[in-house]
Amino acid sequence: MQLLNDMALFVEVASTLSFKRAADATGVPNSTLSRRISALEKAIGLRLLHRTTRRVELTEAGQIYYERCRRIVDEARLAHEQLGELLAQPSGVLRASLPVDFATIYMAPLIAEFARRHPGITFDFDLTPRRVDLVSEPFDVAIRMGELSDSNLIARLLARLPAGLYASARYLQARGEPAHAADLAQHECLAFPKAGPWTLYRGAEVAEVEVGGRVLANSVGMLRRLATLDMGVILLPEEIVADDLAAGRLRRILPDWQGKSTPVYALTETRLLPAKTQRFVEFLQERLTQPIGAWQG
Repeated sequence: MQLLNDMALFVEVASTLSFKRAADATGVPNSTLSRRISALEKAIGLRLLHRTTRRVELTEAGQIYYERCRRIVDEARLAHEQLGELLAQPSGVLRASLPVDFATIYMAPLIAEFARRHPGITFDFDLTPRRVDLVSEPFDVAIRMGELSDSNLIARLLARLPAGLYASARYLQARGEPAHAADLAQHECLAFPKAGPWTLYRGAEVAEVEVGGRVLANSVGMLRRLATLDMGVILLPEEIVADDLAAGRLRRILPDWQGKSTPVYALTETRLLPAKTQRFVEFLQERLTQPIGAWQG
């Protein structure tokens, strides 16, 4: 990149045959231009310019180098301009790995809105709970929920979703409504395998509750559905149960208490992202930090 920059500076000097005019055009100080051209000549091993106090002329080697460099610099500028157009109107196939339940329950309306905004992008989604290999598999981005293990991937935090407690009206009618977080130990709690005790917070107060129940499942969608079927209490982000709350299938209990926030990350192999991926990540960051009522229809 340093060589290409120096070539571009040389082309500007050679085009104008003036360090002063080249400095005005590039915004690079005259002294810096002179130093960079001298370093370029040293690296090449040939003098490119004859310089006097009154004028600048190309040497024979400088003329040959200028003709070659001008085409290279023009191509590089054209590439930048074309990439700028892609940034303005991103296009291509966006290949993304998404967690199954989070994608179908929560992300689908966001994806639909993003697709309307960017008609030039087509989509190839792989809904899977497995940890895809972004190096060897053809994915642009992977969206993942939960804390991350050590990884060489680039992780961008999209949001932290606070978790609340929810149950159906018929379950609460049959089992009674808990008055304190500690009462959950006496309830059927629908939980993830190996999740351990539920850590709940009410302001500065913290409760560690050893929950138990007849059902463990490694699927957010399964836990949510079982709760609507009166099977017990769930601890999930409101974004996951919003439709059930609106329809009256679930309601919030112990509203002063909440669980640990669930982080949502976008994982990529590199920080240098094509426009389609960059826009998708930025869009999710924007939407996932808004209240769900701001974007849900």
